[in-house]
Amino acid sequence: MARVKARVICTGDVSGEVLFTDKPLLIYTGIDPASGNVVERGHPLNGQSVAGRVLVFPEAKGSTVGSWTLLQLKKNGVAPLAIVNQLCEPIVATGAIMARIPCVDKVDIAPLRDCQRVTIAADDVIFNEN
Repeated sequence: MARVKARVICTGDVSGEVLFTDKPLLIYTGIDPASGNVVERGHPLNGQSVAGRVLVFPEAKGSTVGSWTLLQLKKNGVAPLAIVNQLCEPIVATGAIMARIPCVDKVDIAPLRDCQRVTIAADDVIFNEN
């Protein structure tokens, strides 16, 4: 088990299964707000659901409407349990805060690649390696 400090974007204490990618993720049009499935063509997570998982990715890409997408995911009950970024830019930060999705950044996400579960407790990210 390892523990790292993070910057808190939206507070929350959660523990859940990791959904990891080392590629930037398109939030608006890249995640279906009705189903929670990643629909970004060519993305390694295409076809997987973010619902109820700790979504780990380096940073987002795309339109400012990504904030709305995160809010819609929450309203539809298919939002990620939490978000962990290397760099959380304003689109994800705004969406996470509006939707009350726990979110942290300034984390080296590489060690999370092989994790099954992550716990976010205040500014700590605790992970179990496989």
